[in-house]
Amino acid sequence: MTRSRLTSCAASAALAAALTLGAASPLLAAEATPMADNPVVEARLVAISEELRCLVCQNESLAASRAELADDLRREVRKLINDGKSDAEIRDYLVARYGDFVLYRPPVKPTTWLLWFGPFVILAGAIFGLVAYLRRRSTRLAPATLSDEQKAAAQALLGTPHAPPKDNA
Repeated sequence: MTRSRLTSCAASAALAAALTLGAASPLLAAEATPMADNPVVEARLVAISEELRCLVCQNESLAASRAELADDLRREVRKLINDGKSDAEIRDYLVARYGDFVLYRPPVKPTTWLLWFGPFVILAGAIFGLVAYLRRRSTRLAPATLSDEQKAAAQALLGTPHAPPKDNA
């Protein structure tokens, strides 16, 4: 094949790929999440959902998640807001239904002590273990002392003349 023929084939393939992707993109588009009719309700929904954890994503807030369960929970929160529930009542409802895990900042109580204090206990244990290991290691490692014969052999291997140590006295 000639160079112009190869260039023509490559351009045709690129055009076909662009047209295929362009035609498929409307099929991949998702429906936008409906906003509340009342902007005050929507603002409350956003404020509440920022404090709640997505149960699917686990490291995203309910407001930021795109999971289907997050959409369902946002609809539920929106319904509770429209029913006249307070923010605390909505949080209590969700905690009763899903547990403290749904809150980004769970309360400090005996069932969440491991969550709150576990990392510090692990860190303290690691520091204690490191200090104990370093102390044990330093007592095992004594400085190597060489006899006069070994020193002379090392000097001969290195090719440096043997110089007696100087007395500083």
